[in-house]
Amino acid sequence: MMQTNKIFLFFLSAVLITACSKKETYDSGNKIGVNWELLTNFTEKANVFDAKFTLNNNSNFDLTDTNWALFFNMAPREIVKNESVPAQVVHINGDWYKLVPEAGFSLKTGETKEIPYQGIEGVIKNTDRPLGLYFVFYDEEGEETKIVEVENQDFKPFTTTEQINRGKADEESIPTPKLRYFNNQAMELVAASDLLPIVPTPVSVKTQPGTLSLDNNLTIFYQLELEAEANYLKKSLKALTGKDFTLETSTPTANSIQLKVGQVKVNGKDKEAYRLTISRNGIDITGSDPAGVFYGIQSLRSLVPIQDYEQATIIELPRTTIQDAPRFGFRGLHVDVGRNFQSKETIMRMLDLISFYKLNRFLLYITEDEGWRLEIPGLPELTEVGAQRQHTSGKEAPALHPAYGSGPFADKEGNHGSGYYSREDFIEILKYAKERHITIIPEVNFPGHARAAIKSMEARYQRLMKEGKEEEAKEYRLIDPDDKSAYLSAQAYTDNVVSVARESTYHFYEKVVDEISKMYADAGLELKIFHTGGDEVPEGAWTQSPMAKKLLAEHPDISDPKNLQTYFFGRLLEKLEKRGLEVHGWEEIALKKDASGVYQPNPEFAERPVVPYIWNNTIDYPDLGYRLANFGYQIVLCNVTNFYFDLAYDKDPEEPGLYWAGFINTRNAWTFAPFDMFKTTFKDGMGRKLDLETDFAGKERLKPESRDNILGLEAQLWSETIKGRDMIEYYMLPKLLGFAESAWAHERDWETIENNEKREVEIDKEWNIFANTMARKELPRLHYLNEGYNYRLPLPGAIIEGEELKANVEFPGLTLRYTTDGTEPNENSPEYTEPVKVSGPVKLKTFDITGKSSRTVQVKLEGE
Repeated sequence: MMQTNKIFLFFLSAVLITACSKKETYDSGNKIGVNWELLTNFTEKANVFDAKFTLNNNSNFDLTDTNWALFFNMAPREIVKNESVPAQVVHINGDWYKLVPEAGFSLKTGETKEIPYQGIEGVIKNTDRPLGLYFVFYDEEGEETKIVEVENQDFKPFTTTEQINRGKADEESIPTPKLRYFNNQAMELVAASDLLPIVPTPVSVKTQPGTLSLDNNLTIFYQLELEAEANYLKKSLKALTGKDFTLETSTPTANSIQLKVGQVKVNGKDKEAYRLTISRNGIDITGSDPAGVFYGIQSLRSLVPIQDYEQATIIELPRTTIQDAPRFGFRGLHVDVGRNFQSKETIMRMLDLISFYKLNRFLLYITEDEGWRLEIPGLPELTEVGAQRQHTSGKEAPALHPAYGSGPFADKEGNHGSGYYSREDFIEILKYAKERHITIIPEVNFPGHARAAIKSMEARYQRLMKEGKEEEAKEYRLIDPDDKSAYLSAQAYTDNVVSVARESTYHFYEKVVDEISKMYADAGLELKIFHTGGDEVPEGAWTQSPMAKKLLAEHPDISDPKNLQTYFFGRLLEKLEKRGLEVHGWEEIALKKDASGVYQPNPEFAERPVVPYIWNNTIDYPDLGYRLANFGYQIVLCNVTNFYFDLAYDKDPEEPGLYWAGFINTRNAWTFAPFDMFKTTFKDGMGRKLDLETDFAGKERLKPESRDNILGLEAQLWSETIKGRDMIEYYMLPKLLGFAESAWAHERDWETIENNEKREVEIDKEWNIFANTMARKELPRLHYLNEGYNYRLPLPGAIIEGEELKANVEFPGLTLRYTTDGTEPNENSPEYTEPVKVSGPVKLKTFDITGKSSRTVQVKLEGE
């Protein structure tokens, strides 16, 4: 009996040890492999794709139907419910999903299991794949016990037509080397004398024989009001030459650089205008204002020959007279730091860059559903909660969940989901922008896109309620806690709209605006423009809110919950007007829905300081911008088909970016006729070619007297797929150069040609010159400016016909190099100059004169 008890106790101990060890073995969860594969975008159901996860259980414990879930992010889309699969993909909120086991699921150690699923809308790019994968493991009570990031993950490449096309309606061509080759055949090398002297192109450039040596024998003389510009010039010249230039405010002498303000008017413009003269006696830069002087300095820098950036001892400048002024007073870049954060240093590099290309507005998108990025004194939760993303146990947790692949841990190195600008950081950014004549426009998006603010203020509310401070807790609360409204935002959120019926919502917004205004004052500036967002408030918001119902009863003129957004903006506008602010926002702020739910221009705000930004030029309302301008609104054009830099350059799966409105390259940004934009809207989002006569028939055109209502243009960089400095620079460059030409340069001849064929011929001719200029001057310059930017070089076009390689490039003047032995082309590889006989697969790359290269393309013999 004693022996039996000993055996029993031994057995019991072994069981307990095993049970304990099983709990501990969740540490080996990082050995579970996850494979994801898109099967096809062409299913029996329209607009539905097939994909699958494959789990390889290399851990030392079994996966059951209760002890695990796999969390991840992917571009938000509806998942098709399937009852006959071992696990389900479940949408949680926004772009946050999880894979959860069905009853009876079992995956033992060493086993593999495939889990198919279906979703809505095509998936075609590497950046569409599930991101930020991690397992959460649970104990027998369902409590989380371990979070493990997936280390062993594999994604099958997109290779077939059914994987790269979005479905049967996709008419956009797949960008193969062969297609690029035929598309590039219209491009040709031009003489050096035909290259543009400066980008963006000045109004007038006259060059005379001879040069001037740019060295520190030239003293910089400046008027007292131009001290900042003189210091900027001195610093820039030292970066070029390595030498210090002397600054003086006394009477100029010969052999000098003179900076002064005077009467300058070019093309009828006397703001930001300048005249730059380089003669045998020195350099004269006269601006109509300090901004004009600054842009004259940038043109002077642009005239420096590219070869002098490499080894500049004495720089020889051509004797030149330039007279110039911008076409538009508003030339902006919008940067979203809410979805994925960008460091202060990256923002400053961007300010350097856009000022070089003469942009003067920088819309800083500091709040979003996925992140609040600016410290606001008195509201610490905005950054303690709203600037950090991490795994949360439930949607109601007082924290932001992972988004865009940010993963489960907020403090992980290289995590672009978390981060914010301190008050001191923001003031430093403001000062840096001021020195470069850039106005920073802050954007706080309300009433939608506000989840980060909502979650932060709920955390504040809970904290203060626990402290017994009920009145203080309610001071900045943003929701109706009894609101049961059901909605799904454009980015698939169910809880991202503030209550417009709470006074505390308006009080919160005033608090934020006032604190930001103090930061401007501390930077020596006055906050004059504030961007309120106002876009994409989902249908269904406020419909089941008791507070909203009470408000509607008190204001029967509002009549419908869908009009509460207009009510909200009107209230907010009153408060911002009292602060002397010009109020900017997305197009919805100037619209009102009629009884049928169709947007119409809202006369209520047309005579007030309200500036809508128009992105919509193909979807639903392609003439919206012109309708609002004709109605009396001053507008900014942000056309999605031309200026959304976050859209991918093309449909190549390896080319990162979004594509919901199509694909945007540098030529799209360059080819823009602001006063007749239908001429330069060539395709819809699915690649269908648009016909000027039929697709835009009956659409409202811009009236000649309304031209002055177009304040200018803005390019957009939304950051869903952008992680870090290198990516944001890649998305932006060289698209920014095409945009700068559209925003600054005077009206191009082709813009007013009515005959379609003649206009296309002229566009092709001028684009060829611009492309040559980028290849031979501007892209290499980006290699040297500010220690180098991560610009994109186009991939080669190539075919093999009859064992003969033929190749070309989109930007003439770039070099093509190739290999035939399977190795990667480098600077020492053979240069392609003419058709050459080959006997097998060829690899090619594009190079510029600095040695920077494109990605590799491979071309095979016909039939291989």
